[in-house]
Amino acid sequence: MKLAIVAALVASASAFTAPKIEVPAAVKAAVAGAAVTAGVAVSPAFAGDVGAGEQVFNANCAACHAGGQNVIMPEKTLEKAALDQYLAGGRSEKSVMTQVTNGKNAMPAFGGRLSDDDIANVASYVIATAEAGWDE
Repeated sequence: MKLAIVAALVASASAFTAPKIEVPAAVKAAVAGAAVTAGVAVSPAFAGDVGAGEQVFNANCAACHAGGQNVIMPEKTLEKAALDQYLAGGRSEKSVMTQVTNGKNAMPAFGGRLSDDDIANVASYVIATAEAGWDE
C-alpha cells in the first residue's frame, strides 16, 4: 500500500517537471489521420486567437489582402496552394508570423507596429481561413 502511494506521488510530481517533447509533424499528421479514420473530430490547435486575429487582419492587412487575395502581387494570395508555394517555410503559423514581423518585397514589416500577440493572432486567422477557404 505504501509503495502504491509513493509511486502515485512520484508519478504526480514527475508530471509537473517532465521536459517538453517536440512531436514531429509526421507523427502529428499520422495521429490526425488515424483520428479522422476512427471518426473522431479533430480541430487544429492554433497558437493565437483566430477571432482576435480576424480583427487585426481587417484593421491592418485587408487593404492588400481582402478575401485572401493580394492586390500588389496577384499570384501570391493567402490561399492554401499559394502559401505552400510562395511562403518561406510553407503554410504554417510560424511562417506567417515571420513574414508579418519582417515583411518581404512590397509587404511592410509589422514587427514594430503590432504586438507579438497580435501577430500570432493574425497568423492563426490566416492559416485557419486558408484551410477553410476564403470567402470573397
